[in-house]
Amino acid sequence: MRLQLILPRVEPSTMKLPLVCPYEGCHGRHFRHHQEVEKRLKDTEYDAVFAQRYECLRCKRTFRLYPQGVTRAQASQRVKGLGVMLYLLGLSYGATSLALEALGVYMCKTSIYEAVQAAAEKVPGMKRHEVFGELQTPAMGGDLTSVKCSGGWLPLGLAVDDTTGLVLTVDRLSAEDAETVKEWLEPVAEAVHAELLVSDDADAFKTVANDLGLEHQVCKGHVRRNTEAFIESMEPKVETDEDGSLAAIGVAPEQALHDLHRLGELILSRQPEQESELEEIHHRYTGASPPGGGEKATNAYRLRLMYLDRWSLWRRLTRYRTWQGPKGETVDGTNNGCERAIGWWVKERYRTMRGYKRPKSAVNVSRLLAWCGNHLERGGADLALLVA
Repeated sequence: MRLQLILPRVEPSTMKLPLVCPYEGCHGRHFRHHQEVEKRLKDTEYDAVFAQRYECLRCKRTFRLYPQGVTRAQASQRVKGLGVMLYLLGLSYGATSLALEALGVYMCKTSIYEAVQAAAEKVPGMKRHEVFGELQTPAMGGDLTSVKCSGGWLPLGLAVDDTTGLVLTVDRLSAEDAETVKEWLEPVAEAVHAELLVSDDADAFKTVANDLGLEHQVCKGHVRRNTEAFIESMEPKVETDEDGSLAAIGVAPEQALHDLHRLGELILSRQPEQESELEEIHHRYTGASPPGGGEKATNAYRLRLMYLDRWSLWRRLTRYRTWQGPKGETVDGTNNGCERAIGWWVKERYRTMRGYKRPKSAVNVSRLLAWCGNHLERGGADLALLVA
């Protein structure tokens, strides 16, 4: 996890008059200073500050103005921000409470929990159909993960700007099927004006890309690892024609072994013009019959399915070679942006826990971390924007 957090500051001499009366329906714009009152404060530096009372000349009601970093709450925004920061860095609510007590600014763990959840609720993009900071990108990455919540597994969907790695949104999903993923990604894709979807090799994302009319890049790393594992498992079976299925379709073991090795080379080179070569290899195995009821697939049929799959996948696998966004944006052909974001903003904090108690907390904490991470390259996340 990489975070740079800026704590709110307390400035006893700095406060701003409102432009209009804070009471609903008044709209008064002229005020008279009425009184100065002391306010006791939980803070790392100040035990007390002075609040100013003003009277609205229109409705004759008074209201308080507090210095920068101070609200009606007993704890300053700086202390609340410190509590949020310690929790995000890995401490539990109880441990955060103990740490603050050691600093002389005790907050109970319930108050820290409320501060964390309140800060997360203010993260831009918390509402449905919104993304963090109204970001836009032609290349959107999407991936799914899950966390333990109340004894069960809670699916989460995370979308990123694949050209920069910035997180677009983190959402709770009801399931991981194609229809649910489409319902989640469609408003995000519209909001960011995406043209390309980058994902792992899951079939659900292929269906979603087709349904939404998006170009699709499948992670070359996932495909390479899966292909290499398949080749390794099939080599000894093909070399001896273990079940005789290769002889049945007229393919010599030497040819089949050569095709497997060539598949491994093609998966490493990934050139768009090699699609026809994969088609040629696939046609060599089209005579392999599918298994009947209760039968296992033959080695020849497994080869047929693999070559068909990689041939069908080739354009999605090599899209990054030729794709460019409207401003010359490019992608690297992996969904590492999503996987890094899941690791940093969901899993790393989650590893120190026994699980979440509420789905809302799982989403809120992940969103808050992702929003802070998005500000890493901008000088850090200013918690004053979120802590009240």
